[in-house]
Amino acid sequence: MKKRNWIRNAICFTMTAVCMTGVFAGCGDKKDDGTLTFTNVSYDPTREFYEAYNKMFAEHYKEETGNEIELVQSHGGSGSQARSVIEGNDADVVTLALAHDITAIEEAGLIEEGWMDEFEKNSSPYTSTIVFLVHSGNEKGIKDWDDLTEEGVEIITPDPKSSGGACWNFLAAWQYAKETFGGDETKMKDFVSKVYDNVLVMDSGARGATTTFVENGQGDVLIAWENEALLTLQEYPGEYELVTPSISILAEPSVAIVDENADKNGTQETAKAYLEYLYTQDAQRLAGTHFYRPSDESVLQEFSDTFDLSVNLCTIDDFGGWDQAYADFFADDAIFDEIYSNQ
Repeated sequence: MKKRNWIRNAICFTMTAVCMTGVFAGCGDKKDDGTLTFTNVSYDPTREFYEAYNKMFAEHYKEETGNEIELVQSHGGSGSQARSVIEGNDADVVTLALAHDITAIEEAGLIEEGWMDEFEKNSSPYTSTIVFLVHSGNEKGIKDWDDLTEEGVEIITPDPKSSGGACWNFLAAWQYAKETFGGDETKMKDFVSKVYDNVLVMDSGARGATTTFVENGQGDVLIAWENEALLTLQEYPGEYELVTPSISILAEPSVAIVDENADKNGTQETAKAYLEYLYTQDAQRLAGTHFYRPSDESVLQEFSDTFDLSVNLCTIDDFGGWDQAYADFFADDAIFDEIYSNQ
């Protein structure tokens, strides 16, 4: 097998303060004027959504309490963001790409047990799925997962070791192989290995992968979050096409209060309000306008022209839940490492 030139870009954290300019060191503190500083550590593609949501929540918070709130964002690959919280990032809440990343923070003693039951829909206020983004004209004729194994197809996808979106990408490909080959694991591994043999660049996060494909012009196809692909179509009209594969996965980003930090910062009540407000219809519609699938079914139907609601979606339960899926596929020496080491 030919050796691929894999590239893992350096992990980059971006922090954006909304409502007013802030500094990360001040998270959880009250300023002299009574303004509360509050931090949400999130994953790569949520930047635009939370910039808008934070403004909405700040207005709601002012109406409810009469006080100002300064909301600070941190973004990066989901797995990397989870590690940053474990290592001391003073997050009041986390809004990450997959439940396993939050479980890792729980296991570090920073989040109380049972966090997934604290909010509706398994603490997943919005969902997405995995699609392909190709250049206008789709020169390589990419329509489904099997087309990604063809010689000469150059793929961009992030690294499952640091990116939650990349884990969803891998599992969607694996489910296609499972249904195609009737559960024959040898053939499934061979198929997914061929997909990853065609990966040209493996960035640390989903937004970095989008940048590599869209702004740097590398690759024939980007395996992407649906919301990232739709945002690209909006920002670059006529330059790209979205391809929905025959099988994909219901990607359920998760949210949780970082209890240890929220208790220390005195933000436990605010953190609960911040995450609960994501489930209001106004916030659900805001998620839809930023191309996330609202978890409220009635609001989701309002966006039936935006999303393909007929696509065949497996779920993480088909893999035994996130703890089992991570152990089987993404832990050290698991299936992804086995496939990667053969490239």
